[in-house]
Amino acid sequence: MDDIMVIGIAGGSGSGKTTITNQIVEQLGADVTVITHDNYYRAHHEMTYDERCLLNYDHPDSYETELLTEHLAALRRGESVEIPTYDFSIHDRTDETITVRPSSVIIVEGILLFFHPELRDLMDIKVFVDCDADVRILRRIMRDVRERGRTLESVINQYLATVKPMHEAFVEPSKRFADIIIPTSERNPVALDMLVNRIQAHLG
Repeated sequence: MDDIMVIGIAGGSGSGKTTITNQIVEQLGADVTVITHDNYYRAHHEMTYDERCLLNYDHPDSYETELLTEHLAALRRGESVEIPTYDFSIHDRTDETITVRPSSVIIVEGILLFFHPELRDLMDIKVFVDCDADVRILRRIMRDVRERGRTLESVINQYLATVKPMHEAFVEPSKRFADIIIPTSERNPVALDMLVNRIQAHLG
């Protein structure tokens, strides 16, 4: 549907993507639907918990992006979708789904959104949230320890083993596909206002 705007918000882990998304939602409210790429981590029911802990969750192959692409295309057509849910405490997808209905603005958030050309093609605006690596790792530690029940040691080990090298290999290079780059080591109200104004112009 031509009256639906899709905004992709990408950037490294801990860069501030969720903060930007929440600020947009606060200003625009019910006109915005939010989908996160993290919901589309692949299911690995066949593995034990210890085996799942060893997987590389920062590689593009760890996501079922083809399903996200199908869902986003359906939402653009005005159709509702059932998106999967993911439990970070067990590193596996759950059996529950969430019904998502289309709205005037759809925000898709994730670290690797711009890596996939078929997904990029569905986006009207592509925003890359840029942030210094030291700030990103500190934010990730706080989030994973507080919200996902991880130990400090496990977060640091994962960062060094997969997060940092995958960021350098896949996330950072995808920045070249962005229409807008927002530095967010601190709040950036000017960039946010420009983005919100663009969305409001679409809403009319």
